[in-house]
Amino acid sequence: MNAREYALNILYQVITDHGYASLLMRKLPDDMPKQEKAMGSELVYGTLRNRSLLEHQWEGFAGQKTNTRTAVLLDMSVYQMFLMDRIPAYAAINEAVALAGKKDGSFVNAVLHRVLDQGIKYCEDPDPLVRASVNLSHPLWVLKLWKAHYGEETALRLAEYDQTKSKVYGRLNTLKCRKEDLDPQRYHFVNDVSFLYDGVITDTDEFRSGSVLIQDRSSAMIPQWLQAEAGMDVLDVCAAPGTKTQQIAMYMENQGQITACDLYEHRLALVERLMKLTGTKIVQTAVRDGTDADSRPALNRFDRILIDAPCSGLGDLRHKPEIRWHLKPEDIDALCGTQSALLETNYPCLKPGGKLVYSTCTLNRKENEGLIKRFLAAHPDAVLEEEHTYLPFEEDSDGFYVCRITRKGVC
Repeated sequence: MNAREYALNILYQVITDHGYASLLMRKLPDDMPKQEKAMGSELVYGTLRNRSLLEHQWEGFAGQKTNTRTAVLLDMSVYQMFLMDRIPAYAAINEAVALAGKKDGSFVNAVLHRVLDQGIKYCEDPDPLVRASVNLSHPLWVLKLWKAHYGEETALRLAEYDQTKSKVYGRLNTLKCRKEDLDPQRYHFVNDVSFLYDGVITDTDEFRSGSVLIQDRSSAMIPQWLQAEAGMDVLDVCAAPGTKTQQIAMYMENQGQITACDLYEHRLALVERLMKLTGTKIVQTAVRDGTDADSRPALNRFDRILIDAPCSGLGDLRHKPEIRWHLKPEDIDALCGTQSALLETNYPCLKPGGKLVYSTCTLNRKENEGLIKRFLAAHPDAVLEEEHTYLPFEEDSDGFYVCRITRKGVC
C-alpha cells in the first residue's frame, strides 16, 4: 500500500467516522519509507485544510451524487494537481483512476480531466465571508461567529492563518535540563521555555530523555498564569496527556503536590508515563469526572486549580484542520454546559486566597469571556484578576483563551 492509498483510507475515516488525522497517522507501518510517510501526511493535512476549495473545482462536473470515498479521492487528487509541487497532473489522475477501481474509474478519470482543462478556480462571491468559506475552506458559520466576536478583519485573518502549515514548538523541562545546555545552533528559543528546533525534535536524545517536550508555544503560556510555587497543593482537573501538569511541577521545582485528574484510566497512564520520563515526582493521578461533585477532593483545599477545559478547538484549526468539518453549531451548547459544570464543581475546592486558571484552545466568546462573566455573577467571592485571548497570527501558534480568578478571603 503506497502513500496515496494510505492517505485515502485515513481521509475516509476522518470524514466518515469523525476520526483525528494525527491519531490515525500513527498507524502507518514502521517499514514505510520516510518519503512515503511525508507524502501521506502532506496529502492528508493538505486535503483537509483545503477541502471546500478542492470540492469547488470538481463538484460542477460530477453531475450526480458522489459517494464519500470517491469525493475524498477527487479532493485528494485535485490537491495534488494544483497545490502540490513536483507531482505531474497525469500521475495524480492515473493514480486516482487506479484507486477508484473498475466501478468509478472512468467517472474519476473524466471529472479530473475536465478539472485540469478548466484550471484552478476561486469563488468570486461579493460577500467576503462567503468567498473565504470556499477559498480558505472554513465553514461559513465559523466565519460568521468570528466576525460577530472579533470583527470581520480578524475573522478573515484567522482563516488565512489556519491555511498555513503549523510549526512544531518544543518546551524545555528545567527539572532535567538548562537552556544553556542546548545547542543554540539547533534550539532557537522564542522565550524562556519554548523553542523551534532545527530538525526533528523526536529524533533527539533530549526528547527521548524527557529533557525537552513537544508543546505549542501558546499552550506553554497557560501554566505560567497559575503562578504556582514550590510547596503548594495544586489540582489539575483535566490533566491528560500531562504536558501542562509537568510544566506546573517544573515551576514548583518538584516540591509540593499536584493531583492530576482525568475521566479515563488509559489517559492517566499517559500522564504517569510522562511524569516518569521527565523526572517529575510530585504528581498523583486520580480517575475522576471533573463535573461530578460527589467525586471531587476536599473543599477549601487547593492553593491553585487549573481547568484546561474541553472545548470546540477553534483556536487549533491549523494543527487539527479536521475540527472545522467535525464541529457543528449545536455542539457548542453541550460544551458550554460541561465547561460551566467543571467550574461550578471544582471552584469550592479552592482555598480562600487561592487562584484558579480557566483556559481553552478555542476562539469563541461563548465558551470563554461570556462563560466566565456568568460564573463571576453567580460567585461574589470570585474576582477576575486578568484574562487574555491569544490570537494565532499574533503569537504564530495556536489560539487560546485564559483567565485567572482569585477567591476572596484569607485561609
